[in-house]
Amino acid sequence: MKYIRLKWNHTNPDEPVWIFSELDPEGREIRKIECFRNGFCDIATASGSSGSTALMSMPLPDLRVLARDPEFTPVEISKEQFDEVWTHRRFIAP
Repeated sequence: MKYIRLKWNHTNPDEPVWIFSELDPEGREIRKIECFRNGFCDIATASGSSGSTALMSMPLPDLRVLARDPEFTPVEISKEQFDEVWTHRRFIAP
């Protein structure tokens, strides 16, 4: 498994600014967390979701590819970091 945190650099208050994904070996999302500016987070799994959050149907691009787009700042994180946000459904930006 691989875990990523993606900072989405935009100003739209209705869209998440932090996206966390748990990826399988092929790069497909297994679990996803989308966090908004106020710290509230929605989640998605194969069996359900909250809010408008949904798993991507295609594998995510490699982090180096995502990093080429100035709109995104991707970072690989640990399982523990992912699980902390998953468990508490809140994220305080670093």
